[in-house]
Amino acid sequence: LNTVIATLFILMVCGFICRKARIIDDAASKKMSELILKIGQPAMIISAISGAEYSNENLKSAGIIVILGFITYAVTALLAFFICKPFRNPDERKITEFSLIFNNCAFIGFPIFEALLPENGLFLASFYIISFNISMWTWGIVILARQRDDIKLTVKKAFLNFGTVPCVIGIFIYLLKAPAIGLELPNVLTKSLGYLSNLCTPISVLITGALIATRSAKQIFASWKLYFFCFVKLIALPLIICLLSKLLRIPNIYALFATAATALPTASTITMFAETYDLDSGYSSLTVGVSSLLSVLTLPLVLMLAQKILGT
Repeated sequence: LNTVIATLFILMVCGFICRKARIIDDAASKKMSELILKIGQPAMIISAISGAEYSNENLKSAGIIVILGFITYAVTALLAFFICKPFRNPDERKITEFSLIFNNCAFIGFPIFEALLPENGLFLASFYIISFNISMWTWGIVILARQRDDIKLTVKKAFLNFGTVPCVIGIFIYLLKAPAIGLELPNVLTKSLGYLSNLCTPISVLITGALIATRSAKQIFASWKLYFFCFVKLIALPLIICLLSKLLRIPNIYALFATAATALPTASTITMFAETYDLDSGYSSLTVGVSSLLSVLTLPLVLMLAQKILGT
């Protein structure tokens, strides 16, 4: 965990330096965001889902984790809506609400889930991405579209976007691996998707670092909103999910997974959306950057408390 966070921090510092040295400017940042949203992220989704090992037991677990993901996002979305009501600045309110709900379940999540559940953590994470992307590209867009005529969620956009379409493609390829069919992607396609997937982490974190460089030290370290946001995001919400899982008697492996997923820092996708839709990209980068840095302390603490609550 510490290695993952430290690596991301170094990449973020590189992005910060690149912005200060004018290697990355506004135009470059926006184009790289578009590259990740439209190329890198879809490739990562298809690669993660289609690359999972096929079995009937795995298929059952995949279904459970997708449903659990939707339930978790519904609960956090409801809580985030009321928590963010006092925010007066419309951009800050939308970005905070979005950032509270959607987590970095791929870039940071994959190695965390693999370490937490060595047997099937990575497999479950691959399918958790389905609920993440469908929720983000529907409810997430609804949040960002408030008071904006140029951002609209239609039925077409809800189902045909850069998050849901790759999910469908990934599931289709995964099902082709069933023994009755036994088809696998050609090695050249698998490698190509892997290379494109690998663009996501370095570029998105570089952009986050570059956007942080547009804010002053006072805006980064003296904002009570950021500390309040991080407390809710990294500690309060995951513990609420853990307690609800305990009350609903959800099996421990799934309850622990849902808690860990909720405790992850903010998805760097918000900085991509902020750049694309001309929101307050500087503030969005802070929700990603500060939550990523603090999660090195909060994530182990939350997981320890969750294991005690669940009795594992």
